[in-house]
Amino acid sequence: MPDTVATAQRPQTSGSAVRELTFAEAIREALAEEMRRDPTVVLLGEDVAEAGTPFKVVKGLVDEFGKDRVVDTPISEAGFTGLAVGAAMAGMRPVVDIMFGDFMTLIMDQVVNQAAKIHYMSGGKWKVPMVIRATMGATRRSAAEHSQSLHAWPSHVPGLKVAIPSMPYDAKGLIKSAIRDNDPVLYFEHKYLYRRIKEELPSEDFTVPIRKAIIRRKGRDISVITYGAMVYIALDAAKELAKEGIELEVLDLRSLLPYDREAVLESAKKTSKVILLHEDTKIGGFAGELAALISEEAFDYLDGPIRRITAPDTPVPYSPPLEEFFLPKVSDVVRVARELHAY
Repeated sequence: MPDTVATAQRPQTSGSAVRELTFAEAIREALAEEMRRDPTVVLLGEDVAEAGTPFKVVKGLVDEFGKDRVVDTPISEAGFTGLAVGAAMAGMRPVVDIMFGDFMTLIMDQVVNQAAKIHYMSGGKWKVPMVIRATMGATRRSAAEHSQSLHAWPSHVPGLKVAIPSMPYDAKGLIKSAIRDNDPVLYFEHKYLYRRIKEELPSEDFTVPIRKAIIRRKGRDISVITYGAMVYIALDAAKELAKEGIELEVLDLRSLLPYDREAVLESAKKTSKVILLHEDTKIGGFAGELAALISEEAFDYLDGPIRRITAPDTPVPYSPPLEEFFLPKVSDVVRVARELHAY
């Protein structure tokens, strides 16, 4: 995956000091600011205190907020996620750290049958304002049990929200929105982005709304609809294709549940050709939902087939060459775009 730094399109703030932060630093700063702003915000998970997680994203927070608010838990994802559900119902705003998104399998009952349902089953009397932070994605040679992208699973569950930032600005703004939201939010962070991506951020408080997509690059010929680390694959492919006179529009969803249907349809209608790009496997992947939406509501605008570029339907391999083969690449987007452009 290329080491590309892209600039987001965002409102300019006059007179605001800016600092360059990495993706990981943006998340840490957002958590610190929200914990200062609201004493009900707590962080809990495995190795979040002294160790600061294996990726060191939250390192140092325990020094400011203490072990009562930055809580190292036993190795029991189901146990501490259930604890967080109860804490949220009782008035807290817990942020749960799931070390690897693959461990979502261990908390599906707490998330799907409890957090997502309690508001409805109580007739609106209870709320579960909690955030579940989980990593996603390959590129670290971590093999099949620590490299998956399982974000499509919770995106199928009413009552949840799912956010996936691609840039530091969104990483900070989206997690702030998630913490302040009264619904349970799953917030997926691609491990590849933590220290490779930097961006200038304003020092003042800001949020990024959950559900609102953003155009990272305007284009007239083909829409590439994507999110997370795949945004950089799309942007690099767009640069390469621009040399041939093929202009890609890159739409970053930022949120999958709910997602910005209007932005998807508007881009598809504008270019009449669509590529759906994600790192997840193809069967059951979120690209299928997007393809269905476009087919149902923008079919008459299409000048070619909707194309999906995804990972193959296999477990993530450990071997570095096989992992590289597994991941969608710039060359894949370039090849498919050329084929579509020929229609």
